[in-house]
Amino acid sequence: MTNVLDLGELGEGFRRDPYPVYARLRASHPVHRVRLPMEDGGQESWLIVGHEEARAALADPRLAKDSSKIGFTPFDVELIGEHLLAADPPQHTRLRGLITRAFTARRVEELRPRIQQITDELLDTMLPQGRADLIESFAYPLPITVICELLGVPEIDRTEFRKISNDVVVPTSPESLRKAFVRLADYLDDLIESKRGAGPGTDLLGDLVRTTAEDGDRLSPDELRGMAFVLLVAGHETTVNLITNAVHSLLSHPDQLAALRADMSLLDGAVEEALRYEGPVESATDRFAAEPLEIAGVRIAKGEWVRIGLAAADRDPDHFPAPDRFDIRRDTRGHVAFGHGIHHCLGAPLARLEARVALRSLLERAPDLVLDGQPDEWLAGVLMRGVRSLPVRW
Repeated sequence: MTNVLDLGELGEGFRRDPYPVYARLRASHPVHRVRLPMEDGGQESWLIVGHEEARAALADPRLAKDSSKIGFTPFDVELIGEHLLAADPPQHTRLRGLITRAFTARRVEELRPRIQQITDELLDTMLPQGRADLIESFAYPLPITVICELLGVPEIDRTEFRKISNDVVVPTSPESLRKAFVRLADYLDDLIESKRGAGPGTDLLGDLVRTTAEDGDRLSPDELRGMAFVLLVAGHETTVNLITNAVHSLLSHPDQLAALRADMSLLDGAVEEALRYEGPVESATDRFAAEPLEIAGVRIAKGEWVRIGLAAADRDPDHFPAPDRFDIRRDTRGHVAFGHGIHHCLGAPLARLEARVALRSLLERAPDLVLDGQPDEWLAGVLMRGVRSLPVRW
């Protein structure tokens, strides 16, 4: 258990298909010492690859998200401000309570007609071409349009925002990450300031500027910036990967694609199986041991970093029989693609809604959709799980 596996040295093969590595690790023990790729900071960390252990760790309050408890401030908190992904109770409880007052289930469901309209417009443009990069033409513009309209980001800003967001989620170096956060902080400050004079009910970010709890509590300027960061970046990057990975998985498994085409009542199951089989987030964002603890007999000292392998956990054969088989009829209950516990993804209902609308519309309107060659390179690091492009034709 003292050996350190350098994930960054495993190369393109690991990027493309990390699951055999995770299976070998899991077969020997559910917790391992690793060095993260440079894109993810390059530091040593504990990596949890077992499903039972991952699910427990996601809900374990001893694994903190607030790194100030161990005297460390990451780029995002330093430059953006405190946000949900870097907070623990009671602050996390407070922040999440304020956002849920504005980002309600009803508000998400009310987006359905607009999501369908955007989807139809994108397909109207894409389908006459006969072939396309699915990400560029469909999987990216759908969620970025939805989240930007929801938050009230001007359309003219979206190209610039995409570049900043890509540099934040898949940085090429620590310096590129810092520069991206500096640009993002300036961008969000200007965006929030533009909302202060707007009337109520215009967009979610404007509502957050005005939201006040029963006790008079409201988000500070730094907290508003942090909330906008989480909603904008996490609100579209993960959904891009969810739609792309789902289409890739279906096109790579013709029997499952045929079953779904024959019976669209299997759509919800197909989305959940895509989340389990090739979810959009490979590992959860960092946690830190706030006190000494043991996980599966492994002693983790106070202050040590812990990564929870969501993709690894969701291929654990002890929970999902024949886990490497893509099966849209599978019982996927218990998958951790959106996390678990108090940090369960706030935007999961919106991501699911977008994926269902996107898949149904794409498959119905492109009945002979196939892959047009192999996907472009897989994203670097072990945070996000996806490809940079997906060539398709019909």
